Amino acid sequence: MWRLNSFAAGQVIHLGKYRLTADEIIEFATRYDPQPMHTNPAAAEDSPMGELIASGWHTCAIAMRLMCDAFITDSSSVAAPGVDHVRWLAPVRPGDVLSGQCRIQETRLSRSKPDRGVVIAEVHLHRQDAVDVLHMNTTALYLV
Repeated sequence: MWRLNSFAAGQVIHLGKYRLTADEIIEFATRYDPQPMHTNPAAAEDSPMGELIASGWHTCAIAMRLMCDAFITDSSSVAAPGVDHVRWLAPVRPGDVLSGQCRIQETRLSRSKPDRGVVIAEVHLHRQDAVDVLHMNTTALYLV
């Protein structure tokens, strides 16, 4: 089980792979980000990207899934007070395979709750062609 002492500054945790489909992109966007370039392939052809693309929020959700599969689900994680500096760097299209890494920036004990600590990390996702699609910084709380 991953606990606070399982993490160290500079550590890199490799994330798995995730392949997107057009149906999944449309389903997510229809529920949460119903812009035409995410929900309507014909309308997306007339957009600046020229084709259907995933919502950036969908890309963030995939990053969360990959982190859960890699370590969070088997951890003492108790909360996450925030995500900072989210950057969507390139479009994600049907058929793309996303993967990435979580680089630990800092770990420390909580000042107010001695049974837990803080883990700050940079998360990076890229497509199969090595183009970065997402950078974000996460802060999470883990039991000691």
